[in-house]
Amino acid sequence: MLDIDAALDNETAAAIQAVPGRIVQAWADNDGAAFAAAFAEDGTLILPGVFLTGRKEIQGFMSQAYAGPYKGTNVTGTPLAVKQLGEGAALVITQGGVLQPGETEVAPERAIRATWTLVKQGPDWLITAYQNTPLRAS
Repeated sequence: MLDIDAALDNETAAAIQAVPGRIVQAWADNDGAAFAAAFAEDGTLILPGVFLTGRKEIQGFMSQAYAGPYKGTNVTGTPLAVKQLGEGAALVITQGGVLQPGETEVAPERAIRATWTLVKQGPDWLITAYQNTPLRAS
């Protein structure tokens, strides 16, 4: 069940929840530029063993990953909670992971929970920090 902060109006909550969908679509398109465009200019991406800051670094990493280990994969992320952190700032918590070719559900060993810290810049909600962690200990 999705837990949405009661302080958020429906339009704002929907705009915030749409951000993970932008990442899912960019991944499906193997588009490193679109993936990076979902981040603030100085956004941070933290994955196991990876720490990147800035759109340029994020785009470069994802473009290489789509040509290598992420080639042919998809990603999923279902929002679990949406919380307002202040004016123009929000937190989204998702559960999902990388789908290997032909998979419709994330394998337990690749399942993750993620936190997405978002900021509103102009009309857009952008990721200022993203971090995920495996659901299962290795």
